[in-house]
Amino acid sequence: MTIDKFSLQEATVNTEEDLAFVFLHKVLVLDYRARQVTLKDEIIGSADSEKAPVTGHSREDNCDIMSYISRKKKQSNKQASIHPMDVQMAVFHCADIFLRQDMMTKLSACQYALPLLVPDPATGDVEVPLWGFRQIRKSWKTIGSANEVIIRSMPVYSVYTPMVAFFRAGTFSCSKSQLLDALIHSRHDTFFHRHCPGSSRNSLLMDGVVEVAWYCPGGNSDDRFEDCVAFCNLHGDAREHERQREFLVETASVNVCMLEDFDVDAQGHDIIPGFIKSTKPLIFLLEKEEISLTYMAEKQFKIGLKDRNQAEIIKELTMAIKHFLNNSGPAFNLVEVALSSGFRVDENIKDCQKGKAKAENLMKEFEGMEFPKIKEILLPRQGKPWHEWCQKSRDLHHLHGNITQTQSEIHQSMRSLRRDQRGFALSSFLRKFIRELESNNETQKLYFLKWLASFLDKHFESELSGLHKSYHNKWSEVLDLKKKHKKPGDLKEKQEELEKVSQQLSDATCGLEHLMREMGQLYEAWESQPGGLKKEGIDISSLPALAADLMISGHPVELMDGDAAHVPLQWISAVLGKVHEKLGDKQVFVLSVLGIQSTGKSTMLNAMFGLQFAVSAGRCTRGAFMQLVKVAEELRKELGIDYILVVDTEGLRALELAGKATVSHDNELVTFVIGLGNLTLINIFGENPAEMQDTLQIAIQAFLRMKKVKLNPSCMFVHQNVSDISAGEKNMEGKRRLQEKLDEMTCLAAKEEECDMECFNNVIEFDVERDVHYFAQLWEGSPPMAPPNPRYSENIQKLKQVILSVAKKRNLNFSEFQMRVNDLWEALLNENFVFSFKNTFEIAVYRKLENEFGNWTWTLRSAMLSIEDKLHNSIENGSLETVESSTLRLEVKGTYDTIKTEMETYFSEDKNKDILVQWRNRIVANIESLHIDLINETRRKLNEIIQQKAACKELDDRRIQYESELYNRSEELALKLRQESHNEHKMKEAFDSMWEKWVAGVRSKVPAIQDINIEEDIKEILQLYFEPALVDSRSMSGQSEHVPQNATKIRAFLMDQLCKGKKYFKSKRKERHVSETQFRTMSQNLVRQTMNFILEKPVAKMGYNKSYIQEIVKMVNDTLSESELIDYFKREDRLDLLLSVCNTAAIEFKTLHKHFRDANDPVAHLNSKKEHYYKIFKMHCKGKASTIVLADIVFSKLKPSILQAVYDKTAIDVAGKMRADFSEFSGNRSNMEKHFLKSLAEEENFQKVIEYIKDPRSYFENYIRKRVTHFITTDHSVIKILKDNLLQKHSCVAAAMQNDTKPVGGQGVWTWLESFSKSLTNELKFSVTELEGLKFDDIHDFTVLEKEMEKKLNSVTEELDAELSSVSSIRMEMFREGPDRILIKQLCDCCWVQCPFCAAICTHSMKDHPGDHSVPFHRLKAVNGWKYRGTENFCLYICTTVVSSDKTFYPVWNEERSIAYKSYKTAGPQYACWSITPDSSELPYWKWLVCTFKDDFERHYKYKFQGLGIIPPAWKALTKEDAIKSLELV
Repeated sequence: MTIDKFSLQEATVNTEEDLAFVFLHKVLVLDYRARQVTLKDEIIGSADSEKAPVTGHSREDNCDIMSYISRKKKQSNKQASIHPMDVQMAVFHCADIFLRQDMMTKLSACQYALPLLVPDPATGDVEVPLWGFRQIRKSWKTIGSANEVIIRSMPVYSVYTPMVAFFRAGTFSCSKSQLLDALIHSRHDTFFHRHCPGSSRNSLLMDGVVEVAWYCPGGNSDDRFEDCVAFCNLHGDAREHERQREFLVETASVNVCMLEDFDVDAQGHDIIPGFIKSTKPLIFLLEKEEISLTYMAEKQFKIGLKDRNQAEIIKELTMAIKHFLNNSGPAFNLVEVALSSGFRVDENIKDCQKGKAKAENLMKEFEGMEFPKIKEILLPRQGKPWHEWCQKSRDLHHLHGNITQTQSEIHQSMRSLRRDQRGFALSSFLRKFIRELESNNETQKLYFLKWLASFLDKHFESELSGLHKSYHNKWSEVLDLKKKHKKPGDLKEKQEELEKVSQQLSDATCGLEHLMREMGQLYEAWESQPGGLKKEGIDISSLPALAADLMISGHPVELMDGDAAHVPLQWISAVLGKVHEKLGDKQVFVLSVLGIQSTGKSTMLNAMFGLQFAVSAGRCTRGAFMQLVKVAEELRKELGIDYILVVDTEGLRALELAGKATVSHDNELVTFVIGLGNLTLINIFGENPAEMQDTLQIAIQAFLRMKKVKLNPSCMFVHQNVSDISAGEKNMEGKRRLQEKLDEMTCLAAKEEECDMECFNNVIEFDVERDVHYFAQLWEGSPPMAPPNPRYSENIQKLKQVILSVAKKRNLNFSEFQMRVNDLWEALLNENFVFSFKNTFEIAVYRKLENEFGNWTWTLRSAMLSIEDKLHNSIENGSLETVESSTLRLEVKGTYDTIKTEMETYFSEDKNKDILVQWRNRIVANIESLHIDLINETRRKLNEIIQQKAACKELDDRRIQYESELYNRSEELALKLRQESHNEHKMKEAFDSMWEKWVAGVRSKVPAIQDINIEEDIKEILQLYFEPALVDSRSMSGQSEHVPQNATKIRAFLMDQLCKGKKYFKSKRKERHVSETQFRTMSQNLVRQTMNFILEKPVAKMGYNKSYIQEIVKMVNDTLSESELIDYFKREDRLDLLLSVCNTAAIEFKTLHKHFRDANDPVAHLNSKKEHYYKIFKMHCKGKASTIVLADIVFSKLKPSILQAVYDKTAIDVAGKMRADFSEFSGNRSNMEKHFLKSLAEEENFQKVIEYIKDPRSYFENYIRKRVTHFITTDHSVIKILKDNLLQKHSCVAAAMQNDTKPVGGQGVWTWLESFSKSLTNELKFSVTELEGLKFDDIHDFTVLEKEMEKKLNSVTEELDAELSSVSSIRMEMFREGPDRILIKQLCDCCWVQCPFCAAICTHSMKDHPGDHSVPFHRLKAVNGWKYRGTENFCLYICTTVVSSDKTFYPVWNEERSIAYKSYKTAGPQYACWSITPDSSELPYWKWLVCTFKDDFERHYKYKFQGLGIIPPAWKALTKEDAIKSLELV
């Protein structure tokens, strides 16, 4: 059934086209008033309710009688309305064979007669719609010979009953069908007749139709017949339908014929001989006779109808029929009659017969098998191995004893059970079944499934009947023993007998759901271990797709195995994944139902959505099933959903679970179903919720749990079988009592869940007016002959409309539902649901947000880097004297506004916006914070450059002065030697002589830069904080002598010094415990701060300053003061720490100061220019034009500037390319972590493993450096980037020349140079001040200058292009800020907090992230150096395993107070901020790592893998491939 417009509103008829749809809609929801649907303008209201659908009833008491009469007169002039049965038959003729079957099944449930013989309106051929009867079951009760009640329930096609046929010969005032209705059911019109609501004079499609209905006794004294009887009714004049008449006469046990009388001239007299000739009993109903029941001849009676009381007529007719039936056996069977009738049978079509043959072929597999053994032999995987596997899975979440060994043993046992499942031969039965599911003929496949379900029910029916009776008897005995308080031994014995019968019931039940279950176990057994995907010709990997196809086509799929009480997660996840793949990630509204057993949950869902949940013969729903209901295309936008996914569940407090852990099972089921559903219907039988008090408490506990884990389901209460739902006051009183009960249960549940809630509305949004519904009783009378109550259907429709209104606000998509199934079940297997729940979908949404956040931050950072490059050039060119925040804010505004727009769009339009909203403010704040930080950092860096430039101005001016003087001297000397220009040797001698004299003069004028004594500065500054004698003694102790002189080893040295933690600990006990992890973290931070401080100080440009040491000392003191470790350092320890840090800095400062001295020695600077000036000197000697000389000088300045600009831009581009192309850099932090772990496994280098474990941030940074270096030095795409940037700078210079030459005209060379320089201000370092003092006044032709400049530009570009021709020519030192540094800032600006147990790093990509710290991949504690208390044995616990065990730990290492791992959050602040979700998976990575480096770990930590820490044998079988593969599953 599809959710269409009639689901949102009352099904009213506005056009003739609506008639069929409204009729069908009502039939499918079991509203028997479907046959009252008409299209009449005069209809006012309904006889049932003001809001009932339009019917043939009128409410004269509510309207003006004169208006009614007026309308009736007008109607008499109009065309007659459409006959209701014509609507039914029109739908029947137009429907396909499957819809016909569903329609007839629902009509039967409405206690309506069904078409047995149907003439084709076009050809007149008669058809038997046998297929339509295949799903119909009838139940009845008879009284046995010993006066016992015998219950029978059978498919109508297999029932053998007597049949009574009714005919009429002529047209009469008395209605044959009405008499027949009175005979079968006095208060319900089983057969439509002329006096039914909506009936009209003429029917076009009913003439010649034979309908059949069954009378089913209820085992009561007032039953009209003692056994089931079929009644057939030939519509129309029997004289006109000879074939149907003759068929019925011969088939019936009793024939009843209506005539005028026996006169020769009477209507129908001509067919009397035909009836009399038959040997079948015959009853004549004579319209013109007033006689009572009269004997005519053997097997013949007559009854007069004229002026007689109908009750008396029915009484006599009943007596006559019973008389004849007592003397005749059951002769009527639908199948036999259909096949022998000579009429066309709808089942005799090719696809149907092929489907039947295949199903029959499958059923042959049962031949010769005992009932209890059938499933064991043909479907073995879902039996003992699966049930034991489920128990092991539960045990895995409740570990005790040596949990490492226990967990390993359980995993081994589970693998063994899976091997057992794999070892079973694939039965021919299952193989054939799968083959049929693989068929491309969808119609034939559907027939096959229908036939197979029918055959299975029939096959197991007889066995189940006896077992149900046995079960009922045993259950009654158990109840009696409980009431009599007999000995526990007697009760236990009977309960065991009851359990045995229950198991027999399970073994003797087999439906399509069991075949699908076997497919699921076959799939899980193969997926659990690597191996071939095919078994005996079956592609096992395709099984989920087959199940998905069935689910999409409307078949229910088992979600929870009702026998094992377990969810096969791999199978369900795979099936839902295929549904997602085939349909797309559609929006789905999940509706679930809960209630006590046998309270009509499935009936309610079937009536609401026209469904038929899979229920085996004689059994209620077991476990949970899910079924898709499609939403009509035109409603999808309005409702915001594409499908409704309905979840039907087994009843709570089920008898089948008696003796088992019923409460625990119910608790699991309720929590699971409530967590899955967007809306849960809680079904209560009757008005008193006390009937469901236990269930209510469980449900409310489940809602409390959902609230804690941020799931927001809703619920509605449905009171079924309420006798009087029209009394508003009574309803209000009932709702008030329910609200009070809910509030009371909430308080009780809140205590259980340890939270503070006082009323149900605190838990979920609940409106007692909207969310409480009262349903009329389902049956209008007493079954089995009672029709469904139309009020029930009305209640169903109203509830459905409310549900759809909720669906607009709450829904999921397929992928989210798939993840939620997994998350809920995994959490339920643990004792503490809230503690164990992991919202995988929410995590996935957050990870995607982290990726977007990374993109936004990179966009902002790269834009600011480009701005920094531009302003840096302006500063170097002297055009910018200060940088204000407002300037930077304006520069980056466009990028920042774009990012804000993208964020707004993402948070408001993404399909998961309802989940994203919780993080929106934090993300926006983080982006704003980054925006401010980047502005402030860039402003600081640029202003420092300005300060450096100002500090170096004197040196720069002196250099310019020297170069100008050198140029002019060279020019003067060249003029003297112009005649000797042909003599290279003479020119060289003259130039060298001049150069030596000039350099000597410069050297005599400039004082040398003094050497520095940093060691003395360190002592002097430390003596301000410590006693001078202490500083001298600690300095002279040799501590500083061990500082390495190799700068690359400084980081490792300082780390080693700081990590000697024990010497810093005071001997006395402390109230707080400081773990080694905390100490190591502080040490790592100090190292990082020191190294960053050194890198940021402009020593290479401005020289060393004593204040730097003072800043370092203050930084270390501040770090210690802010740390809780401060109490663990003695005064001497603090001094040693400061000496270590300062001496580390001193090494770097000395190296950098040497660079400064070399760079700022004017003689050295001038010597570096000697070759260039000799070249200019030769030009002058040879009389070269001034334009050539100027071009050469300008590009001698521009060449290094262009190269530097190319490198600066390339750094940003390379960082961007690597971030986009390298998978470890392109995702979130968790993704980067997986790549690092994979790299460690592939390299198998223990030293790197320890580096990663002990100082992960340094490892990350080193990894980034190595990847960047490797990329730059091996990947030729970097050359392309460099050359592209070179061309871009070439274009900038060319544009500056062309744009600036024309405006200045003949205004002088310096004006031209000023303009040229200004055009390049933001692009390159070039200032005209560098040319001050040079004489080029003779240049007037700027066209020539432009050409010379262009030649030189091309020449310089070619030279630089040649320099950048290979990766080996790339000079890493040229990057002002390297790509590695840029990537480190981008990727390492995240959370680095480590797990207090295993030191795994929080994988949140944001430093200031929302929520607790978490990591998807915890480590073995042994990896971090943990041992068992009081031993030297490694601890093999994994956080995610041990937190679900009964183990304890000591948060304070030297105290006796222990904390249960389950309550780790109570151990202190460093534990409380972590979320460690239990995980029972094997996590091969760290197990393999420990096995691989076992000896290395023992040497490193000085502990042993022995005793409790012995490595389980199963770990040693793990391979590197297993380890790496496991990373992909995280």
